[in-house]
Amino acid sequence: MTDLDLILDAAREAGELALKARAGGLKIWSKEGGSPVTDADLAVDALLKDRLRAARPDYGWLSEETVDDPARLNTTRQFVVDPIDGTVAFMKNKPWFAVSVAVVENGRPIAGVVHAPALSETYAAVTGGGATLNGMAISPSDTDDLEDAAMLGDAKMFVHPAWTAGAFDAAVALSPKSEWDVAAADLIRSEAGACLTDHKGRTFSYNQPVPLVPSLVCANATLAPLILNRVGHIDLP
Repeated sequence: MTDLDLILDAAREAGELALKARAGGLKIWSKEGGSPVTDADLAVDALLKDRLRAARPDYGWLSEETVDDPARLNTTRQFVVDPIDGTVAFMKNKPWFAVSVAVVENGRPIAGVVHAPALSETYAAVTGGGATLNGMAISPSDTDDLEDAAMLGDAKMFVHPAWTAGAFDAAVALSPKSEWDVAAADLIRSEAGACLTDHKGRTFSYNQPVPLVPSLVCANATLAPLILNRVGHIDLP
């Protein structure tokens, strides 16, 4: 089984578990720092970890809901996982959440899946194989007018692959994002033909000791330089 097939199957199973857990009633509390977490987040994380690491025991593991183990830094490939991206929407019985899973090698994602079970949407990509939504090829918006572009901000970060499917023209986030927020969608966007960098035009390298990216700009090849020209002068803390 390829890495992509493996993470596709696991993400779909995880999505089913998330929906079942929500239907049965959630236990909710706050993590250190104040962000919410549910028992479903932890259950999905455990399912993914069991399935994926059983199949690939030599891969490292980085997940929002697992205490980080620096041993991942010494592995050749890593799973980078957000069990439920969009926990607030998930808690509020909204459909805008997803299971996000990437396989990273040498700092770059080589397989990625973002599965939104309540929307029946599955974005997937593998290096050199293009990107798909529910098995159909996707490509970026062709908008070339920055003033008329539909911009996506932090509020719906989980839907980042939808930027490349035409739901949005571009996205900008001038604040740090965790690797698990970005890795799978990074590959999906790039394989679809979109550009993804930080706000100064730098690409990302994953499986870092501190797994954060400083900012985010995503758009087609025409809009991206226009956006970078607007925000590249900003020096973030």
